[in-house]
Amino acid sequence: MNATQSLHDIGQSVWLDNITRDLLSSGTLQRYIDELSVTGLTSNPTIFDHAIKNSTAYDTPIREGLVHDKSSEALFFELALEDITQAADLFRPTYDRTSGVDGWVSLEVSPLLAHDTTRTVQAAKDLFARAARPNLFIKIPGTKEGLPAIEESIFAGIPVNVTLLFSREHYLGAAEAVLRGIERRIDAGLNPNIASVASVFISRWDVAIADKVPDDLRNQLGIGMANRIYVAYRSLLESERWQRVYNFGARPQRLLWASTGTKDPKVSDTLYVKALAAPLTVNTMPEATLKAVADHGDAGSSLFQSGSEGEGVLTRFARSGIDIDILAAQLQDAGAKSFIQSWNELMDVIASKSAELKKAS
Repeated sequence: MNATQSLHDIGQSVWLDNITRDLLSSGTLQRYIDELSVTGLTSNPTIFDHAIKNSTAYDTPIREGLVHDKSSEALFFELALEDITQAADLFRPTYDRTSGVDGWVSLEVSPLLAHDTTRTVQAAKDLFARAARPNLFIKIPGTKEGLPAIEESIFAGIPVNVTLLFSREHYLGAAEAVLRGIERRIDAGLNPNIASVASVFISRWDVAIADKVPDDLRNQLGIGMANRIYVAYRSLLESERWQRVYNFGARPQRLLWASTGTKDPKVSDTLYVKALAAPLTVNTMPEATLKAVADHGDAGSSLFQSGSEGEGVLTRFARSGIDIDILAAQLQDAGAKSFIQSWNELMDVIASKSAELKKAS
């Protein structure tokens, strides 16, 4: 039994943080499902940017889109939806077998809509309807501006992957938005079983402070923050408000560990996977990390729930001059700006490919 299956045995889902047309057409994703216990998939503009830029697999549909004079954004969503729906179909048996707990794929709304709740909700509805797959999460950033859109999307019956979370406070704000949406559905006599995950970014913490702390604290901040968030997560799911909505048929929002590829070449390439093994969570891994875990990974032991050891680690960072609250805000702000930059680069790649194919035709 490899470590990916061991993670499932302790109650954690293994998802792939990647999608390309070649990954689908070659049968590689199906092999990951069959052999590496992969039960879901996440995507983002950067992933699609690399996929389209580095492959000719998208040339034909781009060329066809040119005939109808489609914009780069319209072309992108057509390409993305084709890939995402194929992936969703591959994971549909998992979705059906787990009664909708697992087997999900994720697609992000345009980050250019981040400050417009109405348009974000409309875009979420549109993408979900166009995909016509029940196992699709729409990714919406858990920023201050994104929280109203998350609540409204959940109320509208759209499954949401809340992304760009870094701190306990970020997570609690996102969970509150989801819970309000569920409670409003109950009050309106609607089915409250609308799935959601809360995506917490891990490795970016350690990258941000790598040169600012002693060597014995390197690569520990992300794990320390994850422990703090996990403790809050388990406590929240046991609260009276969540228990009330469970009784009406709702399910808990699951915690998802994102950005779990190790960035420091001096430490294990499975560092975050081993440290973040915990029940009722998801770990979405870059392809290289997934392969490393399958090859030589160790599932580790479940995250401790008392929080005392994790808080002790965070106290040491505070003594080293790291203000976690300020850094969390900076990381989320930088992440939001990075999403926009990646989106713009993706649009440029599609426009450039379109121009090349038009010239060659």
